[in-house]
Amino acid sequence: MSANTSIILVVEDDSIVRMLIVDVLEELEFKVLEADGCEQALEILKDLNQHIDLMMTDVGLPIMDGRELANEARTLRPALPVLFASGYAESIEVPEGMHVIGKPFSIDQLRDKVKGVLGN
Repeated sequence: MSANTSIILVVEDDSIVRMLIVDVLEELEFKVLEADGCEQALEILKDLNQHIDLMMTDVGLPIMDGRELANEARTLRPALPVLFASGYAESIEVPEGMHVIGKPFSIDQLRDKVKGVLGN
């Protein structure tokens, strides 16, 4: 593995969109964990032996939206950076330590945003 050993949890209920995001991040040599919704994401987040450097989540998820998931994630992992993906990025207010990328995004935009959030 290269210098990009960061582990990213991708939470997206649309399997095609999730697959595309995961493929791009893996191509950029990040390690990726996948969740198809909040329940699966919370199971992964509760395993404190599993290191996670960033959670990237869709805002519009069923059961609990991305912001609610981020709040739960921050309860479990207070310093976890969160990157929201949304088609309505300009209307989302994000707390400190959380970021947003507008859908649709290019591979370059995703790479630059993730690297910026991770500080590399």
